[in-house]
Amino acid sequence: MDPIYLDYNATTPIDDQVARAMMPYITEHFGNPSSKHEYGRVTWEAVEMARWQVSKLLRCQPEEVVFTSGGTESNNYAIIGAALANREKGSHIITSAIEHPAVTEVCRYLEGNGFSVTYLPVDQHGLVDVGQVEDAITDQTILISVMHANNEVGTIQPIRKIAQAARQRGILMHTDAAQSLGKIPAQVDDLGVDLLSVAGHKLYAPKGVGALYIRDGVKLQKLIHGANHESGRRAGTENVILTVALGEAAVIAEQQLDQYTSHMKEMRDKLEQALQKKIPGLRLNGHPEKRLPNTCSVGFPGVIATRLLAAMQDVAASPGAACHSDGSVTSAVLTAMGVAPEIAAGTIRFSVGRHTIAEEIDQAVESIVNALEMVKSR
Repeated sequence: MDPIYLDYNATTPIDDQVARAMMPYITEHFGNPSSKHEYGRVTWEAVEMARWQVSKLLRCQPEEVVFTSGGTESNNYAIIGAALANREKGSHIITSAIEHPAVTEVCRYLEGNGFSVTYLPVDQHGLVDVGQVEDAITDQTILISVMHANNEVGTIQPIRKIAQAARQRGILMHTDAAQSLGKIPAQVDDLGVDLLSVAGHKLYAPKGVGALYIRDGVKLQKLIHGANHESGRRAGTENVILTVALGEAAVIAEQQLDQYTSHMKEMRDKLEQALQKKIPGLRLNGHPEKRLPNTCSVGFPGVIATRLLAAMQDVAASPGAACHSDGSVTSAVLTAMGVAPEIAAGTIRFSVGRHTIAEEIDQAVESIVNALEMVKSR
């Protein structure tokens, strides 16, 4: 029997409807979208349909969507592209101390190439203070990049207010929406952003596909050079199969967002309440209200997270973020939030999904409690 999957923030399974949408482009429609014959026309139309589908979810124009290989490339393109395209205006970037490595490592790269970066602190709930954003702005600031929702603790940032502060000063605003899209509304005009990153495998599409929203009129220095694909913004023959998949995933998310949000919150709350009832001294990390509906970061007192996970063989979860945690280093997110080291060391992130059911939560809680007792008795 497979373990109960509570690691949807790490990756999601491919939705059945998404898998079906991909199949004709695996088995039948193989043409190059740049070809001017019938084979190319079919796949070109498929790519453009997917572009429209993603734009509908984001509430933007189709031509403002550029397909990429995933959230990491989207973040790289947004941040490096904006920095290089606006270097004559300034060389200062503002971000937060709790960004995903796909943002922080990009910023550190730019620091090594003549740019300066301000890493804003967060409060005990993981929230960025808008006033501190405004105070950090200088006449050299060209870009602000703050994630929409944190991948470890789920805290949702005040992106609209940050974007308003940026716009008043003529500064570009980027947000990494990899974790929020498909869980909460993430419409670009509502958020007020100029750039927004999408990761397909967080949205029930395959790994290896993503998108970047680029507001009309925003100029980026392109990173991948070659032929004139994606309206000259990203070279390389389009991955039709994965692009179609992302488009279909966007349709599902757009049509059923309210239903999914409600269900995930119900499952997350059930998990949290059961754990709090059974385990004294438990700490919940993240904002109590401004938080993703599916994310539960739990600090278990007196244990090491990796040992607890090893004992919890029939539950799949992560000690922090799966894509950049080896279990040996305290989470930078929890450190920035001021979480005590002994609690941070025992923190596990549980994240439920669209298909999580109540029976799985009950079984998971029993397994977690048993594993905790086993680890503490050693």
